[in-house]
Amino acid sequence: MSNKGSKNTYGNMVHNHRIGRKGNRTPKRRFCDLLPLILLLFVFWPLNLAAKDLTCNRLPMLMEAFHDNHYSMKSMTPQIKAQAVQQMIKRLDPSKTLLYESDIQTIKPLLLDLFVSAEKGNCASLQPVYSLLVTRARENEAMVKKILGPDFRLDDRMELVIDVEKRLFPKTAAAKQEILKKIVQFQIENSLLSGIDMAEAKKQQIHRYELQTKRVVEQNPAQLITTTAEAFAGSLDPHTSYLCPKNLEDLQIQMKLSLEGIGAMLSSDTGFTIIEELVPGGGAEKSGMLKPKDRIIAVAQEGEKPVNVIDMDLRDVVSMIRGKKGTRVTLTILRPGQSKDRFDVTIMRDKIDMKEQEAKITYETKKAGGRLYRFGVIDLPSFYGGEKGGKSSYEDMKRILAEAKLQRVDGIVLNLSRNGGGLLDEAVRLAGLFIGKGGIVAVRDGRGEVTILSNGSPSMWVLREKRKVVRLPLESQRWLYTGPLVVLTSRMSASASEIVTGALKDYRRAVIVGADHTYGKGSVQALIPLPWELGGMKVTTGLYFLPGGQSTQKTGVAADVVLPAWASLEDVGESSLDYPLPAQTIQPFISLRGKEVPAWNPVDGTLIAALATKSQARVEKNAKFAKIIKDSKEVSARKGIVQIAEFRKTMKEENGGKEKKTPSELRQKAREENEPFVNESINVLMDMIAHVQIRQTSPTSNTARGVSVNEIGVAGRQIH
Repeated sequence: MSNKGSKNTYGNMVHNHRIGRKGNRTPKRRFCDLLPLILLLFVFWPLNLAAKDLTCNRLPMLMEAFHDNHYSMKSMTPQIKAQAVQQMIKRLDPSKTLLYESDIQTIKPLLLDLFVSAEKGNCASLQPVYSLLVTRARENEAMVKKILGPDFRLDDRMELVIDVEKRLFPKTAAAKQEILKKIVQFQIENSLLSGIDMAEAKKQQIHRYELQTKRVVEQNPAQLITTTAEAFAGSLDPHTSYLCPKNLEDLQIQMKLSLEGIGAMLSSDTGFTIIEELVPGGGAEKSGMLKPKDRIIAVAQEGEKPVNVIDMDLRDVVSMIRGKKGTRVTLTILRPGQSKDRFDVTIMRDKIDMKEQEAKITYETKKAGGRLYRFGVIDLPSFYGGEKGGKSSYEDMKRILAEAKLQRVDGIVLNLSRNGGGLLDEAVRLAGLFIGKGGIVAVRDGRGEVTILSNGSPSMWVLREKRKVVRLPLESQRWLYTGPLVVLTSRMSASASEIVTGALKDYRRAVIVGADHTYGKGSVQALIPLPWELGGMKVTTGLYFLPGGQSTQKTGVAADVVLPAWASLEDVGESSLDYPLPAQTIQPFISLRGKEVPAWNPVDGTLIAALATKSQARVEKNAKFAKIIKDSKEVSARKGIVQIAEFRKTMKEENGGKEKKTPSELRQKAREENEPFVNESINVLMDMIAHVQIRQTSPTSNTARGVSVNEIGVAGRQIH
């Protein structure tokens, strides 16, 4: 994934990238000629994000631009049209509770015609589709009101298929009413568990479906054009997408780890915008007047009248509250449980840093052989950055590793188990802090040209056999960490985290611990800001390859030491998505390191086998892993079906009767669930050190020849 501007991280790297299809055409100024292009995972540039509706006459140019820039899908084919129709249906009725099976057969020809005529700027087919959606939404609302009539009772035996993929579209009104009855039963049970009485719970559910009708009506044919663009983009591969201005803004915030606003996490419930959490140091917290669970019922810009936001879409409310640093916004608050009096709070907007998503290190100690060992556990949720002078995962990692060396750690666990990716240049340079000089990743574009990103100085192009090598500046050796290293992964470790993990594995630099394999996202996206304030397009422009020449596409990076996985992650991965690209291979490029001797002790097969055996023995005796295995088997046995009685029991055990956990409670729960995996990674690290120390003291070891453990970087306590 990435973003493109008139200049990018690698200087002129993208300026020669041709935007357009091959072949003879009459010269004309095309939509794609207006697009500034940015290659690779994420590089952000300031944009004017004033929301503009995508119009039908823009669709032909937008679709052409997707084809021009995509890695392999260069023109509209019957397969792409069919996939676009499937994606459109998923977006129109994601829960399969709105449309009948006969409706699907009715709208398929209309949608097929839409994606043919949209290339000519004609979206007339959307009108009958919209009319059908409105009719079905009103029908659902009426059905729910009937279900929740005076005779409504909870049925503990009620079962619901929670996996939408296994759910069929209803054939009859009776079948639809039955699925809605099941869903409403679970929603009512959820409300009752949070302490709401039956009358209020029924009232909330009716209002929820009234809001659903309202949202469908508001999604008029003009707004469905955006859905059409999203469906078309999704038909090309799982990671190509059209981003409306609001979605583009969210993506920028995610990668920069900062935004300008009041510093509050918001949610929506039955038409109310709820404050879930106050960000420490933000304007909302500093006001001293706001609390979690407060309801925002109106928003006023400086010098303007308040706008009622009850029943307004959460995305629209968030857009009203965000704003430039130094400006003010006034919120009208309704605090439940105390009184129904409203009060106003005026807050100065400021830059908010999302510190929870920054890299951080904690320290753990472990005693073995009469000695106390100290380990650093680095949690890296994403590869963030992209703004000059802003947050950078690479710079944060440099600082953390320097601190770890001062703490004289004996080894490091790099936790990438919840890292879904990020900026490619951040990942490449960060990997260099553990490897030093050498190629980290190669990217092959749609023309078959391979570009290798390597840590080394100075920056230059090297042409050889259709390969280009981009050398990023190599940091001083004093920043290089050469001690024992374990990388913790999961099925959620994706994209840039797979690049780092795969490079460390190919260079035999670290032991990989975690799920059987990582996510398997081996494609590279370009984020292209669109003209006319229409947002952006994220397009798959290439596949990336590890130093050993393998792609992680669909297969991911295999763990050396495999740990039990949560059942909820069994289906997580690239191969489970719609239309994933096939995996490929290229010639290895580990040779870029030349004859340079590694500054670390390379991991070998003997060490991995020994570590895996010891880990398996521990896992079999560990109560927490035993529970994970037991719970996973039970979930698999249910085959995606849940019963109300089981649901009630689980909610009471996990949430203590609360309808849902707060963001801080969810983070704490995630840490607790991750704890056995981190602890076992530390155990593997301890075994790793012990194993190497035993080898070092053998008659043929380096130590026997007068080389100390610290000199070859085994104990990891060097001060560079």
